[in-house]
Amino acid sequence: MIRHASVPGRTDPDAASALLDRLGRVRERVELLVEHRSAADPTATDPLRGLYLSYDAVRHLLDTPVTDPSAPTRDRAMWQAAATRDGDGDGDGVGGRDGDGDRLARLAARHGLTDLDVGLLLIALAPDVDRSFEPLYGYLNDDVSRRRATTGLALDLCGLPAHRGAARARFHASAPLSALGLIDVEEPERPFLSRSLRVPDRLVAHLLGDDTPDAALAGHLLPLAATPPGPYDGEFARRLGERLAGDPCTVYLREHREGDGLAAATAALTAAGLDALHVGAAGADIPATELLREARLRGCAVVVSQVPEEPGPLLRTLTAAALPALFVGARPYDPRWCAHDPLVLEAPRLPAGAAAAWSAALDDPAAGPAGPGAAFDLAATVAPYRLGGDRIVRAAQAARRLAAFDGTPLTAAHVRRAARQQSASGLERHARRIRPDVGWDDLVLPDKPLAQLHELALRARHRDRVLGDWRLSAGGGRGRGVLGLFAGGSGTGKTLSAEVVAAELGLDLYVVQLSSIVDKYVGETEKNLERIFTEADHTDAVLLFDEADAVFGKRSEVKDSHDRYANMESAYLLQRLESFDGIALLTTNLRANIDEAFTRRLDLVVDFPFPDAPQRLALWRHSLARVPCADGTDPAVCARDFELAGGSIRSAVVTAAYAAAGRGEAVTEADLLEGARREYRKAGRLVPGEGGW
Repeated sequence: MIRHASVPGRTDPDAASALLDRLGRVRERVELLVEHRSAADPTATDPLRGLYLSYDAVRHLLDTPVTDPSAPTRDRAMWQAAATRDGDGDGDGVGGRDGDGDRLARLAARHGLTDLDVGLLLIALAPDVDRSFEPLYGYLNDDVSRRRATTGLALDLCGLPAHRGAARARFHASAPLSALGLIDVEEPERPFLSRSLRVPDRLVAHLLGDDTPDAALAGHLLPLAATPPGPYDGEFARRLGERLAGDPCTVYLREHREGDGLAAATAALTAAGLDALHVGAAGADIPATELLREARLRGCAVVVSQVPEEPGPLLRTLTAAALPALFVGARPYDPRWCAHDPLVLEAPRLPAGAAAAWSAALDDPAAGPAGPGAAFDLAATVAPYRLGGDRIVRAAQAARRLAAFDGTPLTAAHVRRAARQQSASGLERHARRIRPDVGWDDLVLPDKPLAQLHELALRARHRDRVLGDWRLSAGGGRGRGVLGLFAGGSGTGKTLSAEVVAAELGLDLYVVQLSSIVDKYVGETEKNLERIFTEADHTDAVLLFDEADAVFGKRSEVKDSHDRYANMESAYLLQRLESFDGIALLTTNLRANIDEAFTRRLDLVVDFPFPDAPQRLALWRHSLARVPCADGTDPAVCARDFELAGGSIRSAVVTAAYAAAGRGEAVTEADLLEGARREYRKAGRLVPGEGGW
């Protein structure tokens, strides 16, 4: 399992010992330089040295010749002797142990730092680890207020003449120390040799064994969650892992389902044996310098999920860093983001259901088996869900907690509730959510439409197998959505049937509010629809367009601009339905109002007939099933004499129930008759037995 590389509070006690050992070598160098300076400086014993310039000090500066780097001067011979004694062999003279706890040695090896670079780095960070270096550096800088190493002092301590171009280049912005963010050369307004050197606090802490992430990254680092075993650790993860381990590069993983890309990246890093920093880029304010430095210090990869709106700066920074970096996003890669294109790949897509992943996630040894040996059909229960990444693991944990709270064994209901929780959606901004609380027993329909509704649920469960595995999709970028049209008069059960289908699939029902879609401004209606379809594509839910005539109506002959723009909306809908991956149901009171082009793209058209007398009687009795009725109450007369649809029958029963509740009695046949008459009057129809209204 991949380790998350941003665990705070972890320390390495051996690291501090290794760094202090190296600083002991730096102290020896400082001592040699102090002795050398003091031997020739007439102001060496002046207690105010560094606060003013005396005549003797000025004469000393004027009489000191410029050092010839090619001449074997006493100064250079001294540094060469020290270098030989320290065993570094290149003139820096800063040695030390190179054991398991020596983080500086590992950092140098990972990034190709020379011994000279390591020496300069040690000189710069010495005052941050041992404050006794501060007065020593103040003395050597000839200014007691300048208690950090300067570029000139660092070169002197390494025995390098300050006028040598190659030596000065070690502090350039393109040199390893600055480019890797290991040393900051401050005060650019000063002459080059008097510019202060500062080592970032995070680097000092790391070298001392502290793995707490940089404070600038707080709020950006996220844990890499566990992914379900099996679905993502296949051939794709193996090949990508080999690439990341052998040739560190930047990869852009495009995902079609939230979580798939991150899970694939995690599996690939596990295969490569790499730790990772996971960054959730909620905006474009990711501190790229601190992120890059943190990854380099730990020698780990970077995973960026939730790619920001403008990923270019971060992408360019990580691409130029030559370290494993994986970007995960739903948008297609744009070549304008980066001059050097990353490796662009499509993340593996987890099929709907993924019963094997669910079984592995639910089969917790500590809690008992809940996979193949469960008391319910797991494959049928999870078939409608398209959860990706770690969502299956999280849903399985939530289902376990729900079962524990109820004090019962794990059931299909627990799994469905947990799965719905993981399918959070922004659809509620545009649609009204209904949590289905009905079943097939609540439907009173003829056999044909009832059979079609069962078929609709079956299509929703097995669409990935039929359209994907069996390759029966028509191609052309078409989605795997399920589209149905419910046509029938008002109150015939269209909306109730949509709720029953959603309940059968264990999904929420979202009723689209047409008021939030239709806009008088050109193009805004299409934008609103696109937001709804995009959210629905990423949500396990049933989308219901009630009274769909408003947006799915027939195209007309273009006579003015209004006709043209209305036809544009229809054309957009026709194209968008082709690529839709979710479940959408349309209802209409008049099937002839729906454009034939839409009808061709529908999987099923279910006609809801007006109920005949036997069906009306069944509807009356179903509505009265839980209502207290007086003895002898029979709705047969109401069913025979009043031609009402199911919705009107329910309203009549509600009217009767209120009348009975007001009297404190049970519902009578007279109450039912009055409720039926009320529905007739509401519809403007003649009431049987009455001469008028």
